[in-house]
Amino acid sequence: MTEITNRHENFETLRERAVALRREGLSRRQIRDRLHVHNNDILNRLLDGEPAPAWTRRPNAKDDLRTRARELRLQGMTYDQIQLELGCSKSSISLWVRDLPKPERRRTREEASAIARRGWEATLKRRDEERQQAKRDAANEVGSLSDRELFLVGVGLYWAEGTKAKPYRPQERVDFVNSDPGMIQVFLAWLDLLGVQRERLRFCVMIHESADVAGAERYWSELTGADASAFNKTVLKKHNPKTVRKNTAENYRGCLAVRVRQGSDLYRRIEGAWCGIVLSARRSGRENRT
Repeated sequence: MTEITNRHENFETLRERAVALRREGLSRRQIRDRLHVHNNDILNRLLDGEPAPAWTRRPNAKDDLRTRARELRLQGMTYDQIQLELGCSKSSISLWVRDLPKPERRRTREEASAIARRGWEATLKRRDEERQQAKRDAANEVGSLSDRELFLVGVGLYWAEGTKAKPYRPQERVDFVNSDPGMIQVFLAWLDLLGVQRERLRFCVMIHESADVAGAERYWSELTGADASAFNKTVLKKHNPKTVRKNTAENYRGCLAVRVRQGSDLYRRIEGAWCGIVLSARRSGRENRT
């Protein structure tokens, strides 16, 4: 009974300290580090009912759009016109202005449809710009890779996309196949890091027979910088006239298979490294729960 009481008192004391720090304007991370509480469930209980300080709240990127949408609605604009003006979706506009009076219809259905199409085009353009900006921001966050980081990335990349030994096929070999040129480049850089000589690599292009086979062979040869003698005969996928191919764009170049000759030792090293990553992740998960 005394032990339960003490635990209750300890929690209440810790909560008092956490609440006091919160009211001083500290963030969750700062409180966590100050009190050495690394369990999110306990931290949530300690701060239950205490609002976050204003400086930690992220501004809503759509607040300005919402204000502008309401102004335009009060000027008599329709959803389509507001969408064309602001480039946001009509579903968002509806939520923002539904309490405002509905403007009187002043155009034909054809005119309204034309405005709607232009509004949708503006929305798609805005979304694409946001998508590209998000990609640029994420790429800039990565920066340069250390040898250890590239090693771990390569192990995960191979274990996701490379050939693995099975109980029914205990072959220990290093084969990697992918259509993404970026994946191939990272894989080759990883092999360089491991000291695998390029002379040990063999390549094979695998592509649909109705595609630009010669162009694909040139592309992969230039990307890898490998001599033609390092490429095996291209594997062609037979065309089924009943199938409608989706991969018909100019940038379709099939897949490239990369094999490391005499790679059994390398395979074992990859498998062992992957086991190490899994064990480390499990330990990290247990530590975060305590």
